[in-house]
Amino acid sequence: MHGKSEVVLDCTVGYGGHAEAILDSSGLSMKLIGLDQDSRAIASSQERLKRFGERVVLRRGNFECVKHHLEEIGVPNVSGVLFDLGVSSPQLDDPARGFSFTQDGPLDMRMDQTSEMAAADFVNRCAEEELADIIFQYGEERYSRRIARAIVREREHRPINTTGTLASLVAGAVPSAYRHGRIHCATRTFQALRIAVNRELERLEPSLRDAVELLAPLGRICVISFHSLEDRIVKHTFRSLAQGPAACLSVLTKKPILPSEEECRENPRARSAKLRVAERLPERMAA
Repeated sequence: MHGKSEVVLDCTVGYGGHAEAILDSSGLSMKLIGLDQDSRAIASSQERLKRFGERVVLRRGNFECVKHHLEEIGVPNVSGVLFDLGVSSPQLDDPARGFSFTQDGPLDMRMDQTSEMAAADFVNRCAEEELADIIFQYGEERYSRRIARAIVREREHRPINTTGTLASLVAGAVPSAYRHGRIHCATRTFQALRIAVNRELERLEPSLRDAVELLAPLGRICVISFHSLEDRIVKHTFRSLAQGPAACLSVLTKKPILPSEEECRENPRARSAKLRVAERLPERMAA
């Protein structure tokens, strides 16, 4: 990473994979600040990264408060920022977290488990029209109206509290051909609810702008997204910060960097990943 500051900010430290790679590949003067709203992820990262000692500072919190966290730590700017959006494999693989329909579990989906609203609250409380809008807008699901209608019909008899129940409802609401398509028919509905529960899209653009403000000249921001809605926000935010007399960024990836075939073979969940990178302009150019 370039810039005067020798600090990298990992806004979604998760279980420490990227943080460990960054620290291993950098000099001993490089420090890393890691944020995550998931307390289990922070605990796991602490264990994984403890060999780096004081080079690592981990804090529990959402990246929408990134300026506040750095202010409290006393770090004015950073030389690099990483956002790895979406759900980590340990979260997906734990049925108790409710992110996946592959194993039955409570319909939770909260990344921050201290927050009040879980996915079950959305499913059981939202009006049919609001529910259909969430599934359509955040999941880009063409059968959102049918699915919302099936959910409302079911909850008139009993609450919908498990991932298995919701996945079955979705399967029963969509046409047979769609049910046996390339991706599981509940994928888009689960994505939509996760985004709504965690307010993922509404938090993203302001957080990206705050992170860019914290970058030292020639510092870089890297964002890995996993669906088109996120990627669109990243692309448009970078573009807007790179244009006009007040431009402060140079976009280094005109098109997103995609995973190689080998990466996808090793980690099938990487197949939808898109990486975009931008660099903070030198002060004289940003002025």
